[in-house]
Amino acid sequence: MSSDLVLVTGVSGFLAGHVVRDLLGAGYRVRGSVRDARKGGHVRKVLEAHGADTSGLSFVTLDLMSDGGWQEAMAGVDYLVHTASPFVTHIPKDEGEIIRPAVEGTRRALAAALGTGVKRMVVTSSEVAVARGHGKGLGRPLTEADWSDVEAPDMTPYFKSKTLAEREAWAIMERAGRRDDLTVVNPGFILGPLLDADMGTSGAIIHKMMAGKLPGSPDLNFTIVDVRDVAALHVRAMTDPGAFGHRVLASSGSVGMRDIALALAEAFPAYAGKLPTRRLPAFLVRLVGLFDADARASVRSIGLRFEMEHGLAEEMLGRPLIGWREAATAMAQTLLDQQLV
Repeated sequence: MSSDLVLVTGVSGFLAGHVVRDLLGAGYRVRGSVRDARKGGHVRKVLEAHGADTSGLSFVTLDLMSDGGWQEAMAGVDYLVHTASPFVTHIPKDEGEIIRPAVEGTRRALAAALGTGVKRMVVTSSEVAVARGHGKGLGRPLTEADWSDVEAPDMTPYFKSKTLAEREAWAIMERAGRRDDLTVVNPGFILGPLLDADMGTSGAIIHKMMAGKLPGSPDLNFTIVDVRDVAALHVRAMTDPGAFGHRVLASSGSVGMRDIALALAEAFPAYAGKLPTRRLPAFLVRLVGLFDADARASVRSIGLRFEMEHGLAEEMLGRPLIGWREAATAMAQTLLDQQLV
């Protein structure tokens, strides 16, 4: 057990909630950042509802696009876990709406941490900073040495934001001569149990599937990882020497959207008629993409399938990653439990 203080940014998010619960369970004190001070009370209630002792939890108000409060927020902090990132529900007309907060927020968080003597930093990135822009794939599992090409035609503003923000993180730490004091976690498509109604970017797709809002499944593939594994990796990355100076790729494997729909139909037969279990031809997605920016972004990923090397993640956890079926089913069950479907 540790009484060290951890600043977790974006504490009201899907992943961050699991990170904070794990940190509190391990005895850490947690200072969570929120953009709106009113969110703190909600976060505390949610964590307590899931059995967390929140006596060591406090909150600060921070904005990714403002310098105000960052130095003060880092006072006395031993570890930084930077999970905050712009929430994406649609493709914006101006890609800067996503890219600027991601990059500038990472810059502010790390600069403040370096300026106040924080021991180690853990940053949440994504598989989209690793796996995009390689055409139909490299013919091998992707490793931490691989980077997405931000100039590639299949790069969306969200993909660019994650890639550029992570690039910025490594550049900052290199310039400070402290590369080994940073670990970046690159999760795939994060599923798993919800703590509250915040389902994250990935979970929104499962919600649409369960709610019958998708007419079918195009040939889209996802590298799925369970939120419980991703949270555990963030906590371990703070103190595991094997993670120092590394990118930790986290995915239990690549699976097709239709396979996810079929698995959920089997687990929840009452929703089988709503789930997109029939194949959706690529030409229909392209047709819709002529009028819808979100569909147009999906067209770029049709037929793309890749695997990510995840040996370091499993070494850190000391066990295999949770399988995609369990992750998807757990998320769907909590969507139903919270009456979000």
